[in-house]
Amino acid sequence: MANLNDHMGRPIVAVTGIGVVTSLGVGKADNWAALTAGTSGIHPITRFPVDHLNTRISGTVDFLPSSSKGASLLTYDLAEIAAQEAVAEAGLDWGDFGGPLFLASPPVELDWSERFSLYNSDKHDVGAERLLRVARGLKGLDVFETTQFGSIADRLADRFGTRGLPITLSTACASGATSIQLGVEAIRRGECDRALSIGADGSATAEALIRFSLLSALSTHNDIPEKASKPFSRDRDGFVLAEGSGALVLESLEAALARGATVLGILRGCGEKADDFHRTRSKPDGSPAIAAVRAALTDAGLGEDEIDYVNAHGTSTPENDKMEHLSLSTVFGERIGSMPISSNKSMIGHTLSAAGAVEAAFSLMTMRESVIPPTINYDNPDPAIVLDVVPNQKRNAEVGTVLSNSFGFGGQNTCLVMAREPV
Repeated sequence: MANLNDHMGRPIVAVTGIGVVTSLGVGKADNWAALTAGTSGIHPITRFPVDHLNTRISGTVDFLPSSSKGASLLTYDLAEIAAQEAVAEAGLDWGDFGGPLFLASPPVELDWSERFSLYNSDKHDVGAERLLRVARGLKGLDVFETTQFGSIADRLADRFGTRGLPITLSTACASGATSIQLGVEAIRRGECDRALSIGADGSATAEALIRFSLLSALSTHNDIPEKASKPFSRDRDGFVLAEGSGALVLESLEAALARGATVLGILRGCGEKADDFHRTRSKPDGSPAIAAVRAALTDAGLGEDEIDYVNAHGTSTPENDKMEHLSLSTVFGERIGSMPISSNKSMIGHTLSAAGAVEAAFSLMTMRESVIPPTINYDNPDPAIVLDVVPNQKRNAEVGTVLSNSFGFGGQNTCLVMAREPV
């Protein structure tokens, strides 16, 4: 019989359901087939005008009914679809999940339709008075439900029958990984036997594109969109804004085995460290990221030589890729040049709040399928970043443990360690 507790005497946390949506498609099967084939989901933006913009490409999810109806509705649909797949695979009841919900989602803003509804009035009105008068006349709940930060999680909680107050969090690009960490910690503390962790982001709006462009964070390689995201390459010039969702059903191993569930993987460890250096840039010495990686390894009870593969944050920005290389080379030492370290973002772009959850899902599939997805567009290696990025083609390999990195703006660093089998 498998050991039900980890090296610290805490319940082992198993994954029993996985769900994914990205610009590559809906569901694990389509995403995995495209990802391992080195297919890119990056394409020209058609959702809004891009005339005179420096960046005109993205990894938007354009094939859902809600894709053109605003960030809030699309984020909800992305979360619901991924959660449906995960809960179904776990063999649980969609309407009576029986555990808490942890949702990573983008900060919610008024969509343009709601803004126009507030401003569309007599041009002679004074600004503040006009807004108040029109707002009082909006009797429906539509604006409220699409602009309240917790409204998406509330609807998901009703849909899936989760227990307790749903938690909505936003820790920048680490959000998806943080949602998983919260689920792991809740199970370890004995607060629940299972948790639903989701990262979803449908906020690739015109405003988001312009804001990231003003930070010089986005790639401007518009002519061949699928070539724009090139993590760790010498000619990388920024990330590609994208959308997607990932969902995991987490359970204590004891509870999963007791009900005969299939165990898809194990969440061995979580590490989280803050960085107060700058609101967007990482600390130049990489110390917070180094500390986050080491904290995850310690939490997992694993040494540096016991990680088989790293699913890199790998954004394709000049500074972040350099910092991630520094942090990994510091932790793993001489192994860094030979251990596989690839970036899913080379194909799906940066899904922001969803990234950590999406990449955790792909990490689990890497172990289950014994295939490492490639880093595509790796045609011009950076001599300052010597890594085995699994260049351009997938690699068949037995992978028993994975480190998945998420390093977000504002110094929010979260790392997850996953394993194929229990301790």
